[in-house]
Amino acid sequence: MSGHSKWASIKHKKGAQDAKRGKLFTKLIREITVSARQSGGSPDSNPRLRLAIQRAKDANMPQNNIERALKKGTGELEGTHYEEITYEGYGPGGVAIIIDVLTDNKNRATGEIRNIFSKKGGNMAGQGSVSWIFEKKGYIVVNKDTIEEDKLMSIVLEAGAEDLKTEETAYAVTTEPGDFDKVKKALEDKNVKIEVAEITSVPKNTIKVIGEDAKKVLSLVNELEENDDVQNVYANFDIPDSILKELEGNSG
Repeated sequence: MSGHSKWASIKHKKGAQDAKRGKLFTKLIREITVSARQSGGSPDSNPRLRLAIQRAKDANMPQNNIERALKKGTGELEGTHYEEITYEGYGPGGVAIIIDVLTDNKNRATGEIRNIFSKKGGNMAGQGSVSWIFEKKGYIVVNKDTIEEDKLMSIVLEAGAEDLKTEETAYAVTTEPGDFDKVKKALEDKNVKIEVAEITSVPKNTIKVIGEDAKKVLSLVNELEENDDVQNVYANFDIPDSILKELEGNSG
């Protein structure tokens, strides 16, 4: 888990910058549309849609954009058909990587993902090659200066959290996906400021990566995340904070 919360926080800051360029809005609109198409347009009975709408609101997406994406998903408006695909591969240093894609052109997406891996010193792998390393979890990050550990522990465990880890500058709370909403709401009810809240794929084990390999892995992951068809990238790297901070500086 080391480094996971820091990377999640950096990604969210990057997401805020992407929103200014419209890139994040495009990805969130796709997620809302596909979630509504798959499991209905009511956030109350569709947890994936509920999370997608919350992320859109957090990114200050206008309400009419959210509603239009919903209507495209439910068929009230005509919309593009997106296919969900998961790709797997390895990055420099043997880091395992999973990429979630929503695309209207599978051949294009496959070619672009393969090209990024090849250009950045990684390689794609067959389905199931690395997915066993990851588990779907609810994941919440709270800054250390927000609340004392004992108080946070009491709130999240009572609400059904699985674990709380103390990292350098933050607490990382993990839950089963089904308990995520309950734990998040318990924190919100206590006015605890949440840095990151997402359903994510958390690695069961990590690979320590330093030096040039660390920079290459981050460069690969960043380029994958920049691709318009890519919704999420998960990796099991453990990279020193100094290199992550350097990256944060470069993306700021």
